[in-house]
Amino acid sequence: MANAAEKVYGLVKRTVEDCGVELWDVRYLKEGASWYLRIYIDKPDGITIDDCTNVSHAIDPVIDASDPIDGAYYLEVCSPGIERELTRPEHYAKMAGKKIRIKLYKASEGKKEFEGILKSSGENIVLETETGEIEFELKEISKSVLCDL
Repeated sequence: MANAAEKVYGLVKRTVEDCGVELWDVRYLKEGASWYLRIYIDKPDGITIDDCTNVSHAIDPVIDASDPIDGAYYLEVCSPGIERELTRPEHYAKMAGKKIRIKLYKASEGKKEFEGILKSSGENIVLETETGEIEFELKEISKSVLCDL
């Protein structure tokens, strides 16, 4: 269902930005018997409930007009949170200099988890860890989160 999330991302990006916030991510997930379309928004001074409400009201007609998702789902607009997940190359670029924690699909140097300062990004990221710099390809990373904002 990643395609549904990507479709919605493209549909709502401009509308979200017109509301004065950044579109961080879109996820379409099944939890229990229900499906959820989560729109994550961000701005430098933090997200308020009013921001979420305004974005929800703005994107609802855009999504309804395109009808990119078959079936019923719950729409949620929320903040990515302090320990936000980094899922796109632009997330890594924006978080350069911040402490992140990554989990790998396969072990590297005998470990699957690393924590350090994100030094650079692109197709590869460089982490400054306690033992030195380590480089990873984005495709090696199963999950990456910000440790502090």
